[in-house]
Amino acid sequence: MTGVVYFVSGIDTGIGKTYTTGYLAKLWREQGRNVITQKLVQTGNVGFSEDIEQHRAMMGVAAFPEDHDYLTMPEIFSYPASPHLASQVDGRALDFHKIQQATATLVERYEVVLLEGAGGLMVPLTTEQLSIDYVEQQKLAVILVSSGRLGSINHTLLSLEALQRRKIPLYALAYNLNDESQDALISKDTACYLKNYLQKHFPDALWIDIPVMN
Repeated sequence: MTGVVYFVSGIDTGIGKTYTTGYLAKLWREQGRNVITQKLVQTGNVGFSEDIEQHRAMMGVAAFPEDHDYLTMPEIFSYPASPHLASQVDGRALDFHKIQQATATLVERYEVVLLEGAGGLMVPLTTEQLSIDYVEQQKLAVILVSSGRLGSINHTLLSLEALQRRKIPLYALAYNLNDESQDALISKDTACYLKNYLQKHFPDALWIDIPVMN
C-alpha cells in the first residue's frame, strides 16, 4: 500500500513547524499509524539534520535506518539561510530528483510521511522555484502551522489565499499553542477567527491544536 505525504509549512519562519511535525508524528504513532518525518531541505547544518533529530526526540525513538541512509534528509546545506541562498553559498544546486526519490522510497515503507518544508510557502528553493511551486507540482496536501501571536491572522490568511488560488488542498491548520510569544486574549480570539474562516473557505480541513509538550 502506498502511503500519503503531508507537506508541513508555516505562516512564517520560527512559527513551530519542526515542533508541530514532531508532535504529530508522536501522536499518530501512538494511535497506531506508521509514520516517519522527512525534511525537504535542511539549512544551517553539516552532516545531519537537527530538525530530524528534534522529531525523533519528540517521538521518543532512536534514529531510523532511513535517517542513517539520509532518506529523511536528502539535502543539507551549511549556511543558515533560505535554500536558494544556502545552496549558492555551498556551491551546489538543489537536487530535486534526489529529494523526490527519497520521498518515494519513504512512501513505499510508511503509511504517513510528514514532509517538513523550509520557512513559509513562498520561501525560494532556487532563484526560479518557490516552495509552493514544489508543493503544487508534487500534488501534496498541506498542514499549515499558525499560532496566536500578534500578526498571525494576516500571515495565515495570506498563506491560505495562496493555497486556494493554486487549488492546493489544505489537510489541516495546526494551531501552535507552544508559541511563547502569544498573548492569551489575542491567541483565543485569533483561534476563534481562524476557525470561522476555515469553516467558510476550507470546510474539509481539520483544526489541530498543538499543545505544550511535557
